[in-house]
Amino acid sequence: MNEFFGKIIDTHAHIYPEKIASKAVDAIGKFYNIPMCEDGMVETLTRLGREAGVSRFVVHSLATTPKQVVSINNYIYSECQKDPSLIGFATLHPGLSERELNDEVERVISMGMQGIKLHPDFQKFFADDPEVFKMYEAVEGRLPILFHAGDNRYTFSAPERIINIAKEFPLLDIIAAHFGAYSCWERSIFYKGLDNVYFDTCSTLAFLDKDRAAWLINYLGEDRFMFSTDFPMWKPKEETERFLALKLTDAQREKILYKNAERIILKKR
Repeated sequence: MNEFFGKIIDTHAHIYPEKIASKAVDAIGKFYNIPMCEDGMVETLTRLGREAGVSRFVVHSLATTPKQVVSINNYIYSECQKDPSLIGFATLHPGLSERELNDEVERVISMGMQGIKLHPDFQKFFADDPEVFKMYEAVEGRLPILFHAGDNRYTFSAPERIINIAKEFPLLDIIAAHFGAYSCWERSIFYKGLDNVYFDTCSTLAFLDKDRAAWLINYLGEDRFMFSTDFPMWKPKEETERFLALKLTDAQREKILYKNAERIILKKR
């Protein structure tokens, strides 16, 4: 058992209602051509997470149409009400009107949501298109946005687009998932020096050389990384073991496994 057992915060996990979980998980697997390890159910996430030493979980789901936004956010909220170990991130969709976006942001803030999750590749929008800036304007300085970032098959969420957003909205806290550049990690280096961009570790450590992963953490700064599993794509125990295998100091591990999430997401200083 590692010394961080029971303290770890998983900052990136997908959950789905039981009636659609199987369909949703299958769709993710087909999109990435990666067999899913788990079923997408919140009970599975918390059970396996706690077995791996995870104490809290940032949970979210995605709206692929504007009509899904409210119901998905209600679902995430309801699960967080049942289990205080869950930290809810809401979804938005660029197809919402400016008024609808602002109303929904006010609503999810009043519900205690701690952030927004967007996936430009799934939601089919270019992350730095001025037409979608209304989403960033609605949350800048209020909630962080967790972006799926990178994919060498598409350009919707290319690292360069996330960087453009960070420069355009300097008060917007951005969490660029997957070391900021899923499947194109050589471009992660371009985030250097952006004070409002942070990173999570998921769907990276299974692919990236351990030395390269540790080098990127040191290059971009361990204060900017947060541990995550991308459940149900990966098993919490396996992702924890992959992270602990990196050549990092215990002080760095402590920050990435939970201290940074407390500071960046939960705003604990």
